[in-house]
Amino acid sequence: MGQEVTSYIENLGQAWQSELCRSLHETVHWSIPEVVDRLQYGKPHYLKEGKYACVIGTAKGWVTLTIFNAAGLDVPEGLFEPGPPERKTVKIRQGQAVDHDLLAKLLRQAASAI
Repeated sequence: MGQEVTSYIENLGQAWQSELCRSLHETVHWSIPEVVDRLQYGKPHYLKEGKYACVIGTAKGWVTLTIFNAAGLDVPEGLFEPGPPERKTVKIRQGQAVDHDLLAKLLRQAASAI
């Protein structure tokens, strides 16, 4: 994990967000071993071969994971927020269960097109 991303995650205002971002970060690196992380636009971005694979973001009441190159993904109904087909965003609230295995599978599929 790059120092900028580490600092970002450690300095989040809510402990549950730090814990969730840390676990999402690990899921991204486990799913896409060649991914490079960097802080850009104030958020952790993850790139494969210089192209965006995903981004983690936070707001007061949730954490988001946006997967890029997602137009061809077969995703469960209701998991992702409405939006453009090439981006899939999951909004995770405090206490909500996270299926890291499913997210890892979707991240691998989307990154394979990069």
